[in-house]
Amino acid sequence: MFYRSGLGILVFFTAVKGYVCPSPQLDALESARFDQEGFNANPITIDVQPCDSFPATRSQQLNTGRSNAADWIRTAYHDMATHNSTDGTGGLDASIRFSEELARPEIRSLVNLTIYASSSLSERVPELDASRFRRTSSLVARYFPYVSTLIAVETCGGPEIAFRGGHIDAGVPNAPGVPQPQEDLDSHIASFARQGFTQTEMIGLVAYIVNVLNDPTDTADVLHCDSTFVTFDNNVATEYISSTTQNPLVMGFNDTTNSDKRIFGSDGNTTMKSRRFANSPASFASTCADLFVRVLETVPTGVQLTDAIFPLPVEPWNVALSLDGGILQLSGQVRLWNVTDPAPNITMLLEDHAGDTSNVTLTFAGISSSTGGRYSAAWYNFNAPDQFDTLQLDAVEGEETQCEVQ
Repeated sequence: MFYRSGLGILVFFTAVKGYVCPSPQLDALESARFDQEGFNANPITIDVQPCDSFPATRSQQLNTGRSNAADWIRTAYHDMATHNSTDGTGGLDASIRFSEELARPEIRSLVNLTIYASSSLSERVPELDASRFRRTSSLVARYFPYVSTLIAVETCGGPEIAFRGGHIDAGVPNAPGVPQPQEDLDSHIASFARQGFTQTEMIGLVAYIVNVLNDPTDTADVLHCDSTFVTFDNNVATEYISSTTQNPLVMGFNDTTNSDKRIFGSDGNTTMKSRRFANSPASFASTCADLFVRVLETVPTGVQLTDAIFPLPVEPWNVALSLDGGILQLSGQVRLWNVTDPAPNITMLLEDHAGDTSNVTLTFAGISSSTGGRYSAAWYNFNAPDQFDTLQLDAVEGEETQCEVQ
């Protein structure tokens, strides 16, 4: 329900649970998280989808055998892996953007950071600056690895993962300490313990996250850790247990760098053989989702994350007031979440200062989808040509949401 108060503020009421908009930061994150494909797709998704490509530029998709989606997962982990659970420093805080961290051997191979850490992110994704709230473009850039990781996992066949805001950028580089393949098992166990993970969780994280090995001097030269490197599945575990793996960190000629072999076998292969890994794709996915949440919500002490962000059932977007020949006009778009029917009866009720009402039918604009096609949304345009004081939106099946548009 829209209404215009005496303060000149447009409000959209709801009976459903969710954040109250406009919240420029949460609106931007909600869009980046859920407007993934189709109409009004957020441009942040272009560097993640499709799963089997590596974009050298925005206009060129290179089907080289390298997965850009996998790279973003590794980028998020490498940013988090500086966390020290004892003193509370480090975590997912965008410190990986600093040149000092970028120059470290454990980071140099992550070519996505050339995009993320440079000042050209808004040039690569210029539509970020064209959003309704321009000042949020830097916020979305901050969350680029985080949101890209969620999109990569879900779009490429993985589980849904909860999403929270509230991360704060680091002001300085964090201490070194991201695990490297040539280190011994004790060093790896100690490194993951510092990050806050047990030995069993270490095995899981390595199985989930480190699924592509690349030559840092050649972005197209890659070796894969399982036969389905562009699909989220448990083949990294099944192929390891069946001894059919081609994982270069298991089967490499130089045993010093066979870190996956040491980590996977560190408990006698109990974890890799278990129902949570090789013996159950569903359990593998659910365990992975839990660990991904841990990674993405590992933040420095004192950082308070928001509640999980869910899509609003009814989301006004690009709402604007304009004056045309003395007539105040309202225009914008409305997104109806989890709607597949492109032609529901959507009507906006207008009420003027005298209490007279009129109807405006919203025009269907397009369909978008999210989380690997699990959900869809219908978009509608509106342009109210008359003066008004109060606006009301009747949504599908009587759904109402809350949003205040300033």
